[in-house]
Amino acid sequence: MTRVVAMDPGRSKCGLLLADTATNTVLQGMVTPSAQVLDQLRVWMADAQGDTAQIAELVIGDGTSSMIWQQQLPASLPIRVVDETGTTLRARERYWQLWPARGWKRLLPKGLRIPSGDLDAIAALVILEDYLDRPLQWPGPDPLRTGLSR
Repeated sequence: MTRVVAMDPGRSKCGLLLADTATNTVLQGMVTPSAQVLDQLRVWMADAQGDTAQIAELVIGDGTSSMIWQQQLPASLPIRVVDETGTTLRARERYWQLWPARGWKRLLPKGLRIPSGDLDAIAALVILEDYLDRPLQWPGPDPLRTGLSR
């Protein structure tokens, strides 16, 4: 198992994603208030210590507040800065690929379908997929419907 963290950095909130790149699977994804990002990273790093797989690297978008975040991230974590141009818009499309519209919403044209919630975790997914140059699976429930987006 090779664990990688992806981050869509922001000023007030960030999208965080923990993935297993060996199986191309999302383990956890969430939108976290900026004040709690480092705590969440420490939790994932501590969980990895007890496991055979440690976190191999953190992939962070180069957009909003990226430089500030890069200075605050744990020094023990290898950091890869990647271009995040257009990831927020692409996150909407990726969301509907993972969790297709149901009921009357599927009758709407794709351009009018707007997920109800913050897409920062999905933007982190898009950032990581671009970096890895392959799609990942998100077998867990829709984070916008389960309250995992905080």
